Amino acid sequence: MFDDRPLTDWLPITREEVELRGWDDLDVILISGDAYVDHPAFGSAVIGRILESEGLRVALLPQPNWQDDLRDFKKFGAPRLFFGVTSGCMDSMVNHYTAGKRKRSTDAYTPGGQAGFRPDYAVTVYTKILKKLYPDVPVLIGGIEASLRRVTHYDYWADKLFPNILEMSGADLLVYGMGELPLREIIRLLKKGVPFSSLTTIPQTGLQRPAAEPLPVNKHWEDIHLHSHDQCLKDKRAYAANFKHVEQESNKVQARRILQRVGPNQLIINPPYPPMSEEQIDASFDLPYTRMPHPKYKKRGSVPAYEMIRFSVNMHRGCFGGCSFCTISAHQGKFIASRSEESILREVDVVTKMPDFKGYISDLGGPSANMYRMKGKVQEICDRCVSPSCIHPVICSNLDTSHKPMTELYKKVDAHPGVKKAYVGSGIRYDLLVDSYNKNHDGSLDEYMEQVVTRHVCGRLKVAPEHTSDATLRIMRKPSFKHFHEFKKRYDKINQKHGLNQPLIPYFISSHPGSQMEDMANLAAETKDMGFKLEQVQDFTPTPMTVATVIYYSGLHPYTLQPVYTPKSPKDKRDQHLFFFWYKQENHAIIRQKLIQMDRADLIPKLIEEKKRHQKREIVKARRKHHSRK
Repeated sequence: MFDDRPLTDWLPITREEVELRGWDDLDVILISGDAYVDHPAFGSAVIGRILESEGLRVALLPQPNWQDDLRDFKKFGAPRLFFGVTSGCMDSMVNHYTAGKRKRSTDAYTPGGQAGFRPDYAVTVYTKILKKLYPDVPVLIGGIEASLRRVTHYDYWADKLFPNILEMSGADLLVYGMGELPLREIIRLLKKGVPFSSLTTIPQTGLQRPAAEPLPVNKHWEDIHLHSHDQCLKDKRAYAANFKHVEQESNKVQARRILQRVGPNQLIINPPYPPMSEEQIDASFDLPYTRMPHPKYKKRGSVPAYEMIRFSVNMHRGCFGGCSFCTISAHQGKFIASRSEESILREVDVVTKMPDFKGYISDLGGPSANMYRMKGKVQEICDRCVSPSCIHPVICSNLDTSHKPMTELYKKVDAHPGVKKAYVGSGIRYDLLVDSYNKNHDGSLDEYMEQVVTRHVCGRLKVAPEHTSDATLRIMRKPSFKHFHEFKKRYDKINQKHGLNQPLIPYFISSHPGSQMEDMANLAAETKDMGFKLEQVQDFTPTPMTVATVIYYSGLHPYTLQPVYTPKSPKDKRDQHLFFFWYKQENHAIIRQKLIQMDRADLIPKLIEEKKRHQKREIVKARRKHHSRK
């Protein structure tokens, strides 16, 4: 995993490395809750390399100790321009706790997978320390934790509403979403001598000002006022109503500026930049990453999250699915920003030359693997759109869903002499691959499916139908389960045609808003009938900035303000999760009891093997074992 390159190939993380570069001081210091892995999948590396490309002297402070005398925060001194703070690639609370609020014993973004190297609410903790030590130095916050907590939000772990993260942390400026474009504009203005406090009208940033002060002027922007934080604390309906506007403005081409009162202050969220152009996203991925963890971690062990992606290539950003439980579109946006073929193939070439590369690329993908190069056919229609999803409740007739660019790219990667196999490890949107749902394709689905199934499946293929109940799926913004049946038939047919045995692995969620216990029983029965023993299952975790989380807290759907049932108690959650594991003998008695209680005894023979049948199967197994020994 480590090699013998000079330390100066990495961004400096120690005082000695700063001196190795001949620097006396620094322009920017970045603080991250993750270990430093110099790879385009790790946000702090991307931001550090962008700052470096702008000619700045930048150092990283990965996973500083916040519990001692704070020497880590002092070792570089004060930067000339600002501190940049991120929790890392995950919200620190999602990183630390399970859906049942149990503390995790490992951390995938720390060497050796060790837990305990970042605080809860890391952005707030780091920022408060910096403000205490260096009160006159601006602090810029970004990354997923800052991005998804940019307005009043529900925090599942504290079980209460929090104000925006600027209010909580005391930071001076927030960059939300993918930060390359706002960051370059910030640097451009600072180089011109604009004071940090005057950076008030940069797109895709947020700030707070005293409410008594006039608003910063931008004649091209309209404003929308949310219910104040105080109103949200008093009225769950006001909080729920806010979310519709936040989600729509985050995904519009011509968005409005969002304003929200927080006590005596005014939160200002400026509209986002347009999606990155091919040239812009290529420039980000083409920066001189070593693609390796910093050598300092050699004795501490590998970084598990890095091991998962070290031989992978990300082809695009964004997701137009708009799933109500997912934060991808809230952070990356619904519009797809795709890299050029040339940039992707350059990265493939770099990967083939990495130490320990054995010829297998683990993933050619993105947030949803099969959305590369998909966009609106007529941009003017997209410019007027306010829908958070391009494929729910139906696929937009203006969406170009051609899979041909991906098929052609896969073939070019396959042709590389250093590549034995290139897998598609990211989740695939199966609904884009069936004629019954995607009526808006150009005939490229068959070729794409054939290519993926025969060349790019690593033993099994992951897909995410998430549920079988149409009512729950509508709340999830997912298609009817009948389309998954069609996809499975198509997938199985191609496997059979080529003599392949590659299981389909479906992902499901229990305890999602709208899901009744009877829905879970039906899910278990239907998936069992399809031949599945479910492994990839999860309990719904409310995370900031999703429709499902708003419903979980308020009990109301933010778009209709109508009540939606949500299982919340530990007992209700356990009962729903139980049905995933109908095949475990120890669950049979309680499953039988639950089915009788809900007047669904008809499902008992479908889910639970009767005792005699079970005993007969065990006898047959024992006989086979006996004969095999003979």
